[in-house]
Amino acid sequence: MMVDLTTIEHMTRNEADMAFKKRVRTIFEWINPQDESLVLDCACGRGFYLNMFRYVSRCRLVGLELDWEIIQKARRNVGHLPGVLLNNADIYALPYPDNTFDGVILSEILEHVERDVDGLKEVYRVLKPGGVVAITVPNANYPFWWDPINKTLETLFNRHIGRGPLAGIWANHVRLYTMEHLRASVLAAGFIIEEERAFTHYSFPFIHNLVYGLGKPLLESGALPKAMANAADRTTFDQNSGSLLNPINLGLKVLNFFDRPNVMNEPPGRSTVNLCIKGRKGNEHTA
Repeated sequence: MMVDLTTIEHMTRNEADMAFKKRVRTIFEWINPQDESLVLDCACGRGFYLNMFRYVSRCRLVGLELDWEIIQKARRNVGHLPGVLLNNADIYALPYPDNTFDGVILSEILEHVERDVDGLKEVYRVLKPGGVVAITVPNANYPFWWDPINKTLETLFNRHIGRGPLAGIWANHVRLYTMEHLRASVLAAGFIIEEERAFTHYSFPFIHNLVYGLGKPLLESGALPKAMANAADRTTFDQNSGSLLNPINLGLKVLNFFDRPNVMNEPPGRSTVNLCIKGRKGNEHTA
């Protein structure tokens, strides 16, 4: 049974990153968790997708993360949940046998990887024949208002800020993608491409800097009062009362207003925050 849109909207009710909301919807549409499924989140980061998959399904979940500090945060967020295994490992040498997983989440990862095709080949190896990978990456043709600082620097000086609070969409990234580049990498790894998407054209000005440069450090530092933290944390959507007396919820209303014109797949060539591909491992590749 597919996860319904109402449930997805509930799980993302605390979300200030409007592109993340559409990434969640895309991943649940492409990797439909069944109780007997085994799903890998590579890399799992702080465990947000694992938390959502556990919220709606009894499928078995594995989260892989290379950064030791980040996987400790994932353990605090989702380590207590049943049927969730966390591994500290590298995408170039996944510690799993061939043909293991029914689905792999590869969300906002490839832009951090020097050898993206090599990483994709490892994902291909551990997928079962017929298994699906859901890939999302940042678009090189991103909207001006999403990250005006880097867009201006790129346009005028062919430079960008890659680290620190002003890094924006380029934060710790090796590259951003065109759809042509992403498609070529996915095909080179052996996948069959079943669907492509590009989304989030309209946004509140400087939203990437506000959410990740300012908001995330405030939340993780513990500086926010509990009610505000519960309304801002991706893992505490069930603890948010929704009251507009909470400044976080009021801010979310404003951000959602800017998101209203956006659709799940923008026309080719339009500036968007994300590019996405659904890839499948062919059934002819059996062990």
